[in-house]
Amino acid sequence: MPLDGEYQPSPEKWVRDQVELYERTGGREGNTLPGRTEPVVVYSTRGAKSGKVRKNPLMRIEHDGAYAMVASAGGAPKHPTWYFNLTAHPDQVTVQDGDQVWDGVAREVTGEEKAVWWERAVAAFPDYAEYQTRTDREIPVFVVERAR
Repeated sequence: MPLDGEYQPSPEKWVRDQVELYERTGGREGNTLPGRTEPVVVYSTRGAKSGKVRKNPLMRIEHDGAYAMVASAGGAPKHPTWYFNLTAHPDQVTVQDGDQVWDGVAREVTGEEKAVWWERAVAAFPDYAEYQTRTDREIPVFVVERAR
């Protein structure tokens, strides 16, 4: 069951518009970031401070039914806001991949597991490798698996 509660759209107009289009069309439209060809997935998380539902389109990185969320923020010096949502509420994630919607549980991966997922992420979206060179922070990776 998708996250319930008040939805607070992104302050970024392009994100709000993309999420609305993606959800309205079951992912048939709005399924790539502006100017890109790589597919995206829409993730819903619970706000760490507000408790409101937040939605973000992120690159689609899937392997055996699990999905990776890469907290790159384009190589910015700080983690994206949704990083804090996941660390506060790892069991409150909804994944929408096209017309498939399911509840998940997120966990940050480290070590060898992170290296494997990072390789998958860079294969799906090569810009991630360049983003890591833009920042001194190690870009976190979360794996989201179906809730049981």
